Amino acid sequence: MKLSYAALAFGAALAFSVPAAAQESSYTPTTVWQFSNIKVEPGQFENYMDYLSTTYRKNMELAKQMGGVLSYHIFSVNNPRRNEPDLILAVEYKDYTPVAEQLAIQKRMQAAMAMDSRRMESASGERAKMRTEIGSMELQELRFK
Repeated sequence: MKLSYAALAFGAALAFSVPAAAQESSYTPTTVWQFSNIKVEPGQFENYMDYLSTTYRKNMELAKQMGGVLSYHIFSVNNPRRNEPDLILAVEYKDYTPVAEQLAIQKRMQAAMAMDSRRMESASGERAKMRTEIGSMELQELRFK
């Protein structure tokens, strides 16, 4: 009698199981997000926000027009603890970008901003007196089907 219950249980398990290769995933990988954690230097918050509302915003809007960036957001961290950022800059990308396409986008951005890579790097150095990037993270959103 034990053998028949075991055989019945095994048969039921086989009937309700699907081979792993035939199973469809319950999610789909979608957009790619980049989060930059920014610590604003004392007395520089308004200056940095001015930069974000002008140059950064212009860059992001141009990137949206080019189609790679879907959205961007600036989050203020409420009551940051020691070693936590004051701001988080979030950018949502359509997908991972191949290197050749990254270089083409960079070239178009430089032309639109009337800056070469040396001037862009120098401008980044100037922003160092306003903020420090204390970390970043890249994530891919998974959406349920």
